[in-house]
Amino acid sequence: MLPCYGKKDVAELEKNVLTAIVDTRARKEEIKKEIEKLFKVEVERVNTLITSKGEKKAYIKLKPDYSAEEILSKLGVF
Repeated sequence: MLPCYGKKDVAELEKNVLTAIVDTRARKEEIKKEIEKLFKVEVERVNTLITSKGEKKAYIKLKPDYSAEEILSKLGVF
């Protein structure tokens, strides 16, 4: 998992959504379980897309009890 933090990705933080590049073979359920295990949070839903560069981008919506900004600060992004 490689966190993304471009302009659009930072705007998603306000909606409590993490954005990350993940393995193209990863399924939504696998991404959800891995995020919950790594960061000890609860994930509400996962949306994915394949970028024009061929990368898989995951939008990970956290439950309201958790903060996406806190997770990124733990990773040293902010």
